[in-house]
Amino acid sequence: MKAMVLKSLCNLKENQTPLELMDLPVPVPAENEIVLKVSTCGVCHTELDEIEGRTPPRQLPVVLGHQVVGKVEDIGKKVATFKTDDRVGVAWIFSACGKCKFCLSGRENLCKTFKATGRDANGGYAQYMSIAENFAYKIPEFFSDEKAAPLLCAGAIGYRSLRLTGLQNGHRLGLTGFGASAHLVLKMAKHQYPNTEVFVFARNAAERIFALELGAVWAGDTKDQAPYKLDCIIDTTPTWGPVVEALANLDSGGRLVVNAIRKEDDKQSLLNLDYPLHLWQEKEIKSVANITRRDVTEFLSLAAEMKLNPEVQIFALKQANEALLELKTGKIRGAKVLKID
Repeated sequence: MKAMVLKSLCNLKENQTPLELMDLPVPVPAENEIVLKVSTCGVCHTELDEIEGRTPPRQLPVVLGHQVVGKVEDIGKKVATFKTDDRVGVAWIFSACGKCKFCLSGRENLCKTFKATGRDANGGYAQYMSIAENFAYKIPEFFSDEKAAPLLCAGAIGYRSLRLTGLQNGHRLGLTGFGASAHLVLKMAKHQYPNTEVFVFARNAAERIFALELGAVWAGDTKDQAPYKLDCIIDTTPTWGPVVEALANLDSGGRLVVNAIRKEDDKQSLLNLDYPLHLWQEKEIKSVANITRRDVTEFLSLAAEMKLNPEVQIFALKQANEALLELKTGKIRGAKVLKID
C-alpha cells in the first residue's frame, strides 16, 4: 500500500517535505481488529506538533493521521460490531487500558497507557490502516467521506471543549483562533445555544471574515479587546500569547478552555500575565486532554441531527506535505482533508 511516512523529526521551516511517499505492507487484523481501506483523512495541527517534536511519536517511522474514514476491508475472527464494507471512522483515541480508574469512569482520555492514532500507532495517511473494533465508529449516512473526516477530531474535540466551558444559553462565547475546530464549534454553539453571541479572535483577516460569514457577532485580532467581557473562551492557537490575551477578555468567574495538545515555545508571553487583570475574580483555566469514545459517538449523532456542514479543502495523499505547510503558515479556511485514491 502507499503511505506518507514520517521517518525523522524536523522543523518545517527547515524541511518542508517531512513525509515520504512509501510502499508498506497492508496490515493484517488481529482477532479483535478491523482493517480499513481508507477513503479520506483529515489534516490536523497536532500533526505539526508530532513532526516538530512537541508531542513526538513513540517510535519512527510512523504514518500520521487521526481523522480517518474508510470501508471495512478485513476483520479479525472475534470482531462482532462490524462487517466487510461498513463505513467507519477512526479518531485520535487509538486505545486505552480499559482497567484503570479513568477508563472505568468513562475518562479513558486520561488513561496512562492512552495511545493516539497516527502517533503511537500508524494512522490514516495511507491506503489502509487497522484498529480495534471498540475504537471505530459508524459514520452517519448524511455525511460524505470528505465532510466526515474533520468531524472525527476537529469536531469531536471541539464538542468536548464546548462542553467543558459550562456555556449556558445567553452567555457570551469567545473563540481564539479560527481553524478547523473553531469553525465547527461556532456552528455547534449557534445550534445548541441560540441566544448565545460568539466573538472570534484571529490574527488572519481572512479567518475573521469567515467567522462573520458563519454568524459571529464580532471578529478581531487576538490582541484586541472585545466590546463586552465574555463568559467563556475556547483557545485553539498553538502559542501562549493568545492565552494571556484571552484572559483579559474574560468576565469575572469566566472560564478559558485551552484546546491544544502542546504549545510552541514562546513562554516569554507568560511573563506578561498580570494577576489582577488576567486571573483574579475567580477566573479559571481548564485544559482539554484528548477525547473519549463518548465524545466521538455523541458528537457524530449531534452533527447528523444539525446537518453540520464543515468547510473542507481537498488534497491528494501525495500532497500531504503541502497541506501541512499551509497549516504551519496560517493558510486556513475550515479543514484540510486528504483524499486517498
